[in-house]
Amino acid sequence: MSMDSSLPRAVALVGRPNVGKSRLFNRLARRRIAIVHDQAGVTRDVNSFEVDNDYTLFDTGGIGLIVDMDHQKLIEAAEDQVWFAVAAATIILFVVDLREGLTSLDEIVAAKLRSSGKRIILVVNKADNENLAQRATEFASLGFKEIVAVSAEHGYNETGLRNAIENALPTRMDVDSPEAIEMQRIGIAFIGKPNVGKSSIVNRLLANDRLVVSEIPGTTRDSVSLNLDYAAPDGETWHFRLADTAGLRKHRQISHSIEYFSTVRSRRAIEFSDIVFLVIEAESGITRTDKALAGEILDAGKCLGVIVNKWDVAVEQFSREPVKGFDTVDEFRDSFTEAIRKELFFLPESPVFFVSAKTGLSFDRIMKVARRLWETSGRKLPTPKINDLIEKVTTKRTPRFLGNKRFRVYYSTQVGNRPFTFRLFCNRATKLEDGYKRYLERNFTKEFGLEGCPIVFDLRGKTVRYADNK
Repeated sequence: MSMDSSLPRAVALVGRPNVGKSRLFNRLARRRIAIVHDQAGVTRDVNSFEVDNDYTLFDTGGIGLIVDMDHQKLIEAAEDQVWFAVAAATIILFVVDLREGLTSLDEIVAAKLRSSGKRIILVVNKADNENLAQRATEFASLGFKEIVAVSAEHGYNETGLRNAIENALPTRMDVDSPEAIEMQRIGIAFIGKPNVGKSSIVNRLLANDRLVVSEIPGTTRDSVSLNLDYAAPDGETWHFRLADTAGLRKHRQISHSIEYFSTVRSRRAIEFSDIVFLVIEAESGITRTDKALAGEILDAGKCLGVIVNKWDVAVEQFSREPVKGFDTVDEFRDSFTEAIRKELFFLPESPVFFVSAKTGLSFDRIMKVARRLWETSGRKLPTPKINDLIEKVTTKRTPRFLGNKRFRVYYSTQVGNRPFTFRLFCNRATKLEDGYKRYLERNFTKEFGLEGCPIVFDLRGKTVRYADNK
């Protein structure tokens, strides 16, 4: 099973215009990023910054961007901003202005925040000294237990606010420590049709006959887990758990209860593995069943590689009678790879490599590819680069219209790994068309080098209800 990843650590600044959110953003980020100006509504887009490599800080636009908007539009603007903060953040810093005191718009925002289910810290800004800070209690009527008085401009009680944020954030698990890595094994499953050589591959890796290998299809009835400590070339030891599974069949081909439970166990092996190798046979190539299995693996959010087994047979046949149109076996192999990619066009540029369980051909690649996929799938991608890519690809190929508006992404950020999950805050939550979804996936895979790793886009639009984000 995958290592548990730490919970999201994101903090959003929310408040009406000119309460000092951008100045507070710069103070917490320890650098001047957001534009600071006395004119209400200067911040119209979303700024983000990784604070101390610890959490993501969002500076949202001021509620009421148009100063002279009517009351109803002001309320709608407030709701839009709260919607974004609730959807994006783990903790919300609700910023109010001590000098101006409590306003009706503060109360509107507070009501929305209370219904969000998120942890709220009420930040009373412009408390330049201890005497002024004592007046922060007048905001207690908003109903928030945590109240911190600060001065974003002069730095009063900056440490107190930082401590409040850190205490409120979810505990970070040190998943990268040597102790944590040692305690966890990278789960690998070998999935494929019956008799493609999955058990033979596991046997070769373990260098013993721990599993029964037979030419009779269906010998392996159960899913078996075996540990393997692999001595890497650099002297490091990689810890794996191998799962050999019964060959998966289409439902209409399952005619016996043993076959049924065998299929269930195989799917459980996919669920509880981190890396899944789809094993195909060199002689038969890609079949409809292989396509279905590949789709099932990706739907489970697992990293995927394609192993072409029994390549020694293909090489031997080529040496006796070369395939027409190919001068060398390497040319034939490259063409075979392209044919696989064409048939499995929906894969995230998964690695394809050729092995022989019988001779041990290229067997080191299995462990190396598994390790590389694991390391890649655990990466944290820079939020600014994610947004730059989104802007570039959506400009190059514009999304379709939704009603009378074109689908638009305002902001995006990574919220998960294994699979990579990117939250897209957009003008409307809707299902991405398959073609456009694959277009985005291909660009993400190419730009960030995510070959073999599935990608999930979590769309958050203004139709999302607060209760859904608790």
